[in-house]
Amino acid sequence: MSMPATSKTNAPAQDYFAIFGLPRKLWMERDALEQKYLQLSWKLHPDNFVNATEEERERSLRRSSELNDAYRTLEDPVARVEYLLSLENMRKEGEHKQQAPPELLEEVFELNESLDELREAKSAGSDLASLKSRLESAEKNFGEKLGEVDAQLQVTAREWDDALDRNADDVARRKIMGRLNELLNRRSYVRNLVVNVAKELGEA
Repeated sequence: MSMPATSKTNAPAQDYFAIFGLPRKLWMERDALEQKYLQLSWKLHPDNFVNATEEERERSLRRSSELNDAYRTLEDPVARVEYLLSLENMRKEGEHKQQAPPELLEEVFELNESLDELREAKSAGSDLASLKSRLESAEKNFGEKLGEVDAQLQVTAREWDDALDRNADDVARRKIMGRLNELLNRRSYVRNLVVNVAKELGEA
């Protein structure tokens, strides 16, 4: 389960997991999901509604659009976690708390100082070599931290699935969802740092 990014809102009219006939689990076979998507897409293909009423055609188009949204969300492991939390009322749309995790405060402070120095050196036309190499190693460092968060997300996602399998109580489930929410916020924060450093380096 590799990790990109996206987000969804409060539960829509149709549960995306239910569209695919799946339990609300976070680990799924991507190939199996794609096969199911192709089967369902074919059933909703316009060619199958040539002689249908206008109302039936509109309904199939609506369902097809919903199916596409569901597939895009569930095929992306990070979007899948965000969507599950929104379904369970544990996360709102676009909720990415941009707050440095306490243990990263010092490194983030140093990174921001280096970025400020790079911007000043650029505008003054100074030599950027040493600053760039410092930022490149910071970019690598935070890239590794992003990988660690993704690994933790995978482990916690498995814990969620295990909790479903053993029919764990609401308290246990909410504890796991709280942890998933924390990890998503951390991921969003660290990912933004990596993107910002790469942007500054690209412009230097």
